[in-house]
Amino acid sequence: MQKLEVYQSLWGMQTCPTSEGQRPHEEVFQQAASENYAGLCLDPGVSQIDEFLALKPLYKQLNLGCLVNVFPNTVAEMRPLLEFSKEMGAPYANVIAPVFPMNVEGAVPIIRTWLDMADDIGIPIKFETHRDCITNDMFMTLQLLDAIPEMRLTADLSHYCLNREMSAPITDENQAWVQRLLERSDSFQGRVSSHEQIQIALHFPQNQKWIAIFKDWWKRGFRSWRARSAEDDTLIFLCELGPPEYAFTDADGKELSNRFEEALTIRHWVENIWAALETEVSTAHNS
Repeated sequence: MQKLEVYQSLWGMQTCPTSEGQRPHEEVFQQAASENYAGLCLDPGVSQIDEFLALKPLYKQLNLGCLVNVFPNTVAEMRPLLEFSKEMGAPYANVIAPVFPMNVEGAVPIIRTWLDMADDIGIPIKFETHRDCITNDMFMTLQLLDAIPEMRLTADLSHYCLNREMSAPITDENQAWVQRLLERSDSFQGRVSSHEQIQIALHFPQNQKWIAIFKDWWKRGFRSWRARSAEDDTLIFLCELGPPEYAFTDADGKELSNRFEEALTIRHWVENIWAALETEVSTAHNS
């Protein structure tokens, strides 16, 4: 039976709330475990590998799964990050690579090299739809998907909603492009953006139209994933609400919303979306 697992971000929760400063790893791990998250996500560059390897006993102690977002600054830096991801037992490595070829022709050999590297090491990789990296632009990413059929995505559509300044309601043209991304996305990350802000407060009335858009995208993406995945596959969703300057603050630097509570809200939404799709499938089978 297909299932959904929701993870939390160590990066997102270490400074939540900001008034407490950076919290110890152990405190964040205990909090994630107490809220029954499936696990925690790490965000290493090469220089942080040893620091994060030291957390392996904590994952085991609290029975938490490990996700890894890797940040290679060069083609060669990918190998130790993939080896780290495998050592930590991550189901895949999610790539956010600040490597900047100017065009698709320059990006294709880099991505193919990384795919071959991942095959050699024995860990799947997915490429996140993320700004300031090799998938910075939605149009270039769509062309990369055409050029590299085996390339799979992690969908964090907040970046492209902002990057492309998508208007609300979403145009048919933009919706069609997003659908193409969703059909190649095998995992998802959760925050809500607008066409001008990367991470909006969920309780503000003016933001409800964007929440509706992202709920619809997640539902479309989950439905697509379910249709093309095996019966015993697991879909992973990462709640990733970043600290300032992702999160907006007032004049005194105080955040305008509680990211921990917002992450629980997003988790509740996606679990409800998943349950609704379960009912949809059950009804179709019985009709």
